[in-house]
Amino acid sequence: MREKGYRLTPQRELILAAVDSLGHATPDEVLAKVQETASTVNASTVYRTLEVLEELGLVRHAHLTDRAPTYHSVRGHEHFHLVCRACHAVTSVAAAEAAPFIEVLGAKGFVPDLGHLTVFGRCANCEGVS
Repeated sequence: MREKGYRLTPQRELILAAVDSLGHATPDEVLAKVQETASTVNASTVYRTLEVLEELGLVRHAHLTDRAPTYHSVRGHEHFHLVCRACHAVTSVAAAEAAPFIEVLGAKGFVPDLGHLTVFGRCANCEGVS
């Protein structure tokens, strides 16, 4: 953060740590986690900080529901999401598994942002497939 002219404040550290520990979390979930140790942090601080962290490439967001975006750390592997419309289970899928799809898009001169990709459907459990 300092390299790009931002101060690394205790609030920013707490918010980044909350995203890391929660895996996938909405801003409200991040706020609740942060307030476990810093009750003075408010929602607007969380929203502004998540925007800054995303600009810096430290977190990504995806739309896993029709509500608030869900944030996750970029420290893990690059992945996209499968969301079951029936049970709402979220499965992270490694970007490498989408290689054939990426090749098709590349042939069309398009480079996808897989970290933002969410595919909705029905999981094997809800479809009764094992």
